[in-house]
Amino acid sequence: MFVFALLVFILFAFYLFYKTKYFRSNREVEKKWLSAKSNIALGLFVCFFGLNFLLFISESTSTLIVSVIFIIYGAFFSWIGFKKYKHYLPFAVEEAKLYEAQK
Repeated sequence: MFVFALLVFILFAFYLFYKTKYFRSNREVEKKWLSAKSNIALGLFVCFFGLNFLLFISESTSTLIVSVIFIIYGAFFSWIGFKKYKHYLPFAVEEAKLYEAQK
């Protein structure tokens, strides 16, 4: 139980970290890349929250339904975020090189 709670806390902290960097960034592609990273963190947060809820909270039908919805939604959200991350990574690297060349 402690491991899942720790993972939930860490993933939520990563989500807040990447969202803060997103709002502070001035570069367009970097913002999309950071948004994808925050989507991954949020999806994993929801997924592990659902797993924690499923394994360590009372075992009723409503708990099972809510937990499965959280797990599926979190896995889907992090999968979409990972696809966006892979798509925007080369463009973000190129944008960073152009930004450094202009300095």
